[in-house]
Order: sequence, then C-alpha cells, then structure tokens
Amino acid sequence: MSDLATFAGKTVLITGASSGIGRAFAHRLAAADAELVLVARRADALARLAETLRDRHGATVRVIPADLARPGAAADLYRTLLAQGLDIDALINNAGIGIHGDLADADLGTVTGQIQLNVTTVAELSSLVLPAMVARGHGAIVNIASTAAFQPIAHMAVYAATKAFVLSFTRALWAETRHTGVAVLAVSPGATDTEFFQTAGEDASVGTRRSPDDVINTTLRALARRRPSVVDGRVNALVAALAPRLPERLAIGIAERSVRSAPAALEV
Repeated sequence: MSDLATFAGKTVLITGASSGIGRAFAHRLAAADAELVLVARRADALARLAETLRDRHGATVRVIPADLARPGAAADLYRTLLAQGLDIDALINNAGIGIHGDLADADLGTVTGQIQLNVTTVAELSSLVLPAMVARGHGAIVNIASTAAFQPIAHMAVYAATKAFVLSFTRALWAETRHTGVAVLAVSPGATDTEFFQTAGEDASVGTRRSPDDVINTTLRALARRRPSVVDGRVNALVAALAPRLPERLAIGIAERSVRSAPAALEV
C-alpha cells in the first residue's frame, strides 16, 4: 500500500481514531474509499466522527469503543473483529499517551497504563493481524512512534522508553516481512498539533508543531518507498539523527532541558 488509491476498498483499522493524527488518517482514508474500523476510548467522539465521515465521504465506517490501555484489550478487540467477520488489510497503531513528570512523583497506574497502551497493545495488535496479511500476500502496519524514541528524556522517562520500543520493534518487523508483500513502517512525529499536549502538558512540546496532515503525507511517501521508518519534518529528522551521535551526558542533558517545567510551575 503505497498511496491513497491502494487503500480503496481495503479495511483499515485505526486506533486512537477520535482525535489528532488518528482522526486525520480517518478523514484522508475515508475520502480514498477505504472501509474504516475506528477504535478509541471515547464512544461519543467516535460516533460523531463516524457520522461525519459517512455524511462527507459516503464511507463505510464501524466504530469499536475500547480502552486499549487495559490489559487484554487487544485480544478482546481482535475477537470482536473476528465476530464481525472483518479482515484487516491495514493497521494504524496510533493510540498512545505521554505523561510529563518525574517517575518519583508518578502514580503507578499512569506508568503501567503508558506501557500497556504504547508497548503491549502495539505489539499484540500487530501480532494478531499480521498472520492473515502474510497469508494474503499484502497489507500494511503503521506504528506511530515519536522523535522521543531517539534519546532518553528525563521528566518523560516512561514515554520516551515506550516509543524507543515502538521504533525498534517496527524496524525489526519490517525486516521479517519485507519479502511477504506486507509493508511495515514506524513513523516518528515531533511536536504535532493534537490533543496530546492536553495530557502531556505544554512543557512536553519542543519546537514548532506540525500538522496531522503533514504526518500523513510523510507516512504515505515512506510507504511508497518501502522504508522501515521515517521521521516527520526535516528539522525533526535532523535532531533525531544527531541525538544518538552526541556524547551520552550531553544528549541526556539537552533532552532534559527541552521538556523541563518552567520554574514558576514548580512546587517548593
């Protein structure tokens, strides 16, 4: 699947579809005559989006409200897909969460929730839908990583580590599937104009924010070139390439300062 035309008539599962990059993917693919299966925690937002896509594009849209940060959620979702007779041609693992703050101050549930959603669900959904794609000889899996994947980030230690997993996992999966007809791609956006920062906080934002449509355009170009991974935006790509080459302490220090809370926000 290398361009929008190849998605016509294909069934595409998008997680985290109710807002941001996931919502933008839903609009773009609905306009390309893809059949959509949209998953997110907020049932009301999903229902509104589905209605808009049907009215605007005449799209076939199914919605499955699900909290993918819950253990076992990926397997439950897959059972629902099977029960509805849905064969997934493309998976966009977009759902994710990032929490800004030090680990010593974090609630354990927010720590495990990030890992469950950003790591376990991504790996489980990929493993569940992949065998049928390989058997058919075509398909696509797009996993949304982050520029946070390229260096440790203090104050967002768990988030950065989960995205490093997504990047490594997806690159390896690309190698495993490169001769099967299945396209696998890790996409690493930098700061993007989405609701992410309502949860992560404004201190988690670094640099000029790009748009979700920018991320989609980058994704489609990388799929066409059968790349294992891509960073969205030239500046982001430069930073991602430079960070692993810096001395360890320097790289960690720069990343820490970039997301450090403003002094006025600190409690004393």
